[in-house]
Amino acid sequence: MLKAPLHLSGAKLPEALTVEQRLDHFNDADTRTWKQRYWVNNTFSSDSGPVFLNIGGEGTANPIWMVDGQWMKYAAKYKAICFLLEHRYYGESHPTQDLSDDNIQHLSSEQALADLASFQVFASKKYSVSNDRPWILFGGSYPGSLSAWARLKYPHLFHGAVSSSAPLTALIDFTEYVDVVVNSLETMSAQGKECTANIAKATKMVESMVNSSQGRSKLKTVFKLCDDIVTDNDVSNLFSTLAGNFEDVVQYNRDNRAFEGAVGTNITITTLCDIMCNSSVADVLQRYAAVNSLIMETYEQKCVDVSYKKMISDLQRTDWNSSASEGGRQWTYQTCTEFGFFQSSDTGNPQPFGKHFTQDFFINQCTDIFGPKFNKEFLSAGIQATNMNYGGRLLNLTNIVYINGAVDPWHALGFTEGSQAIFIKGTAHCANMYPDSSDDPKQLVTARENISKLIGQWIQ
Repeated sequence: MLKAPLHLSGAKLPEALTVEQRLDHFNDADTRTWKQRYWVNNTFSSDSGPVFLNIGGEGTANPIWMVDGQWMKYAAKYKAICFLLEHRYYGESHPTQDLSDDNIQHLSSEQALADLASFQVFASKKYSVSNDRPWILFGGSYPGSLSAWARLKYPHLFHGAVSSSAPLTALIDFTEYVDVVVNSLETMSAQGKECTANIAKATKMVESMVNSSQGRSKLKTVFKLCDDIVTDNDVSNLFSTLAGNFEDVVQYNRDNRAFEGAVGTNITITTLCDIMCNSSVADVLQRYAAVNSLIMETYEQKCVDVSYKKMISDLQRTDWNSSASEGGRQWTYQTCTEFGFFQSSDTGNPQPFGKHFTQDFFINQCTDIFGPKFNKEFLSAGIQATNMNYGGRLLNLTNIVYINGAVDPWHALGFTEGSQAIFIKGTAHCANMYPDSSDDPKQLVTARENISKLIGQWIQ
């Protein structure tokens, strides 16, 4: 058996364990089962303390959360036993032999919620958790949605939920995402609107260049593309990728994520806008390219792949050893069946990234990857079912706190007002979940204190 890894502090990380789960919780005739990974930390646990369950999301669950993050501080304070459950079909929690179209149909938020409920029953028995010990759920982003929805679906099992940066309303065309990105770029950098104005100038240059073979050839060199720009979908991919350089940085701006192995945490909105407003480089296209090069260097990319054909081919791979199985194929499937969340350029508000990555660009990916059935009508029905099932913005339950950061584009699909909402100015995606930093703004510190107080009220 491999030894459990160590945290940077020297703390030993717990080993992965498994729980047997049903493949289909809603079909009694289907008796197939599989092994789901989980981790446990009972360092702080007392017989009268609560149970904390951290929900894994659209990627490999990281056991470093079992020794770090704000929820560990809450666990120490309230003497909780802590569990982390990896989401089905992600990481090493493989319910089926591959990710074929027939097999991946068992990937859904409803099945994931049933996994959580089944795990609660299993863990209560295995770890002798008495019925009077309340279970509190934790999750950020999609798992933040799951935490709220699990409280909705299984209130007899889960007593409270800390729902961080959670999109709670499904929709196809998530145009608000780019709206918040633009606002964050303009309000969180000293250059303000000069930054987005220069992005817009660079975008217009790219738009002009893609209209000729000579221009496309130059773009391949300037942005270090892996292949030639051939099709209109390649063009859309290029514009989406260049916008994504800014979107990703905005979403995680100044979040203290390095402890979990995240790279590029030193790249902020200020970093990018300083580049875009660097007057010593006269050509704004070169500044735009400099941003792209910085992202490439940070993530050790040799070239930027904007080939639509290659992207679709990669996401059609169904074996667990493929790069698509790291989460790309699975999350694309979930967006194409129940969520949408397509961060398109369709907004009617002014934005600097061009209008080339529309909702149709993303819907076409669904049909090209999974087949013609996965069209707009199919997705619209799935989104309607999701919002009907979970309530969308009508979700109204006790013992849930919704935390969002004003910089984070995902706050546009969450609760930011009301007695159950904590809206933190100047912070980004899931900022409240990460370890303390000396750079934490006062409003973030206060938010974490208020979350702790709410947990205390729930478990009394």
